[in-house]
Amino acid sequence: MSSRRSGRDGRHFVDTATIHVRAGHGGRGSASFRREPFTPRGGPDGGDGGRGGSVLLEATTGVSDLSLYRQRRKWNAEPGANGAGGRKTGKNGADVTLSVPVGTIALGTDGVAIADLDVAGARAVVARGGLGGRGNVHFKSSRRQAPDYAEPGIKGEELELTLDLKLIADVGLVGPPNAGKSSLLAALTAARPKVADYPFTTLDPELGVAETDAGRVILADIPGLIEGAAEGAGLGQTFLRHVERTRVLVYVLDGSATDPWHDLETVRHEVERFSPALASRPSVVAVNKLDLDATRRLRSRTRRKGVLWVSALTRAGLPGLMSEVTRLLASAPAPSVAVGVGVTRLPEQRRARAIGVERRPFGYLVTGERVERLLERADLESDGGLARFQAALDRLGVDGALERAGAQAGDTVRIGELEFEFQP
Repeated sequence: MSSRRSGRDGRHFVDTATIHVRAGHGGRGSASFRREPFTPRGGPDGGDGGRGGSVLLEATTGVSDLSLYRQRRKWNAEPGANGAGGRKTGKNGADVTLSVPVGTIALGTDGVAIADLDVAGARAVVARGGLGGRGNVHFKSSRRQAPDYAEPGIKGEELELTLDLKLIADVGLVGPPNAGKSSLLAALTAARPKVADYPFTTLDPELGVAETDAGRVILADIPGLIEGAAEGAGLGQTFLRHVERTRVLVYVLDGSATDPWHDLETVRHEVERFSPALASRPSVVAVNKLDLDATRRLRSRTRRKGVLWVSALTRAGLPGLMSEVTRLLASAPAPSVAVGVGVTRLPEQRRARAIGVERRPFGYLVTGERVERLLERADLESDGGLARFQAALDRLGVDGALERAGAQAGDTVRIGELEFEFQP
């Protein structure tokens, strides 16, 4: 979905953007030993690495669209600092908080919603920072008095997100082009959208706030719908998506048009094709331009019930329209949302994949979540760390699995990016 040029000031209103976020890696644990007078190599005192920073989204009223995230796609949080001697823990990496407009949904590459930020102040973690590695002080035991290894930090989460903005409004004004929706919004609220006597003046959704006896009502002027809008004609899908969260629809018609009732059926049909749930919301029909003779003649000969006749220019009928909208809002259910507000995304709980051994042209490939996590935590740069890793592989049954797969001494074995010779 592309950005669209605003009719007001020439800037672009951007309601979708794809970004790449990467949380910070955890800091490396320290393999340090105490240095004391007359004790050149005391016991282990290596501190833990700091946790990597996370990437968060926060909904705010201070941001109107997603244009910033079209200009900058990559966002990285700070890594955690390494641990140090004296049991000093490394500093945690700073989080990165991305401010987004209220009504933003974050979607993963599979199209599933990760977070729905539909109230100001809602926050969600979209990429967690990696844990810091443990220092060698954690590995001291009665058998191993001076462990010379520590853990590296865990990598932070990294993913691609689509940010999708859907305006938050109580009432959506929908109708064909040039029906006077912008004029009606300006007459009902303090909004000042561009108004002109030609189709498609409104290229961006507009919001306005109306004060009523029942409290504030937020209205959205959605650009004109034409036949085929549900399939994208006239940017229809782009605009229709912004009324998905509204609780009440006002179908605005141009009473001076050639056939306003045909226009009404066209708009209703497009809304129904786009979203049956949206089409079932409470609604009211408002025929605008009562100040024109053609509209007054239409009113005199129509027998339709429940239609409100208004004029955005003279404000005739507007109190009755707002009274009916307020009445409908009082009993209208809130639209369902994809994800709970402000809920932090949690990892899926599942059993770790069993160890797998595959025969490959180079030798044998070992796979399995427990083995991969073990490798991520292993310090292979020290003799002690390597011995610990090999012992852990044996406890997991990797050697036995390789033998059952036919591996012989000297065969090449790969686990992730690690490659070594098999020695049963």
